[in-house]
Amino acid sequence: MCDQHFEEDMKDYQDRAGLTRRQFGAVSVGVGMAMLLPHVANALSVTESEVSVTTPDGVADCYFVHPSSGAHAGVLMWPDILGLRPAFRQMGKRLAESGYSVLVVNPFYRQKRAPVVPAGASFADATTRDTVMPLAQALNATTHVTDAKAFVAFLDSQAAVDKNRKVGTMGYCMGGPITMRTAAAVPNRVGAGASFHGAGLVTDKADSPHLLVPSMKAQYLFAIAENDDQREPNSKTVLRETFAKASLPAEIEVYAGAAHGWCPPDSAVYNEAQAERAWSRLLVLFGKALA
Repeated sequence: MCDQHFEEDMKDYQDRAGLTRRQFGAVSVGVGMAMLLPHVANALSVTESEVSVTTPDGVADCYFVHPSSGAHAGVLMWPDILGLRPAFRQMGKRLAESGYSVLVVNPFYRQKRAPVVPAGASFADATTRDTVMPLAQALNATTHVTDAKAFVAFLDSQAAVDKNRKVGTMGYCMGGPITMRTAAAVPNRVGAGASFHGAGLVTDKADSPHLLVPSMKAQYLFAIAENDDQREPNSKTVLRETFAKASLPAEIEVYAGAAHGWCPPDSAVYNEAQAERAWSRLLVLFGKALA
């Protein structure tokens, strides 16, 4: 789970950055309040809305954003453990400005509507961790699949989504493995998946996400944090071998200097240069696989 090695990761980040714990706390709050993403060149005008998606377990509150005219490839975005919040709305909107119809979901809708933590909350805070960990632990492979099917069906019901184009899915931290379950659950619809500092992609359990690859038809991007790779150096090799055996293209790269959680702009370890590089690779993947 996302916090399994959290304290040692934060200590390593503080040491490399030369920060005291008090300074690190100040940086965490500052980053959480800033969240300024680079401007999209030739950005399309978009329409935003808060939507409700019916699933087998209830009604999920989600954010749906798409170009204001025309029908476009649908994308399902799974947030990290802090859930649906302003940073992920910004990322969803940014992707929509590049020509996609994006559904950003609240994975914790069964227990709580978004946001599940206050604005500026950081996973570095014990109170925040105590709030979100039980929410994440209440989810499992079964809920991931039932939610994925419902969310993809919602996208396919929207006029802003081109049903003749494949759907993309992308996820961060705990959202990484959920993208793989999504791709395997709806293989004829999902044409591309992307995992950013995904947690638990390769495990020794019977429901390990990597075992689902033979059921997929999606091309993939795995952007791996350097410290995640140091902890589990064999995972990338297993992923490469598994995708190769399934004859599915997969770009699998360790991002040097990027700590787990580096992509969302409100993260305490946000690395803009590497986050932008990962985003550019996402656009290349979607441009090719969802065309």
